[in-house]
Amino acid sequence: MTVRALLVRGLLVGLVAGFATFLVAHQVGEPHVETAIALEEAGTHAPADDHTHDEATAGHSHDDGGAVVSRHDQRTWGLLTGSLAVGLALGGLVALVSAAAVGRLGRMTPGQSTATVALIGFVSYALVPFLKYPANPPAVGDGSTIGARTGDYFAFVLVSVVAAVLGTLLARRLWPQVGTYAAVLAGVGAYVVVVAVAGQVLPTVNEVGDFPADVLWYFRRASLITIATLWAAIGIGLTGLVGALHRRDTATTERRTLAASL
Repeated sequence: MTVRALLVRGLLVGLVAGFATFLVAHQVGEPHVETAIALEEAGTHAPADDHTHDEATAGHSHDDGGAVVSRHDQRTWGLLTGSLAVGLALGGLVALVSAAAVGRLGRMTPGQSTATVALIGFVSYALVPFLKYPANPPAVGDGSTIGARTGDYFAFVLVSVVAAVLGTLLARRLWPQVGTYAAVLAGVGAYVVVVAVAGQVLPTVNEVGDFPADVLWYFRRASLITIATLWAAIGIGLTGLVGALHRRDTATTERRTLAASL
């Protein structure tokens, strides 16, 4: 089992995951984007920015007559291209991290360690930051604060990812002395403490105004579903491929060992 073998599988899984994400974003997320754009164009809300930080709303700046790319292209080919690019990059990244984790997470098999990496990545990079700074549709947010809000979001992502890595290393170090249960509990506890403190220190954004609560809820729910689709497809697909590769390599080694002993 080589890094190259895992990377190739990660890239392939990422492409498939990107396409699945496009389908979900197009069918589940885009209708709520269209609703938000219609509200904005109706003039019922203050001018807004197009900032969101998830794959569900990638490239959804609406066409105001002067845009180079039409709204139709944004929600079809633009969304597909963005989803495939994100899926490809994320699949490769998860594969590389999984390759580094093989044999370093206790007694986990390569497949189990890959699933663990994907789960930790989803929680630390996508889920927890989303809970602090959820995605906003068009017509929500003050355009003058987009720089500060983007900086706060990525600062929280950085804290969350670093805390997850350090929590994993802590659990790995404690495992031989205290056992799996206590080690995992210590690592998770350390992560929760760090992100909880960071969540209190970093500013809270509340620029919703009088935007309809039901439209905002449906949009954010669709965004989370889209993010989860991407990570789940990569995690499940790559775990299966890595597990199959490990079983094949193990069987090959056992056959060679048996042949050498005859």
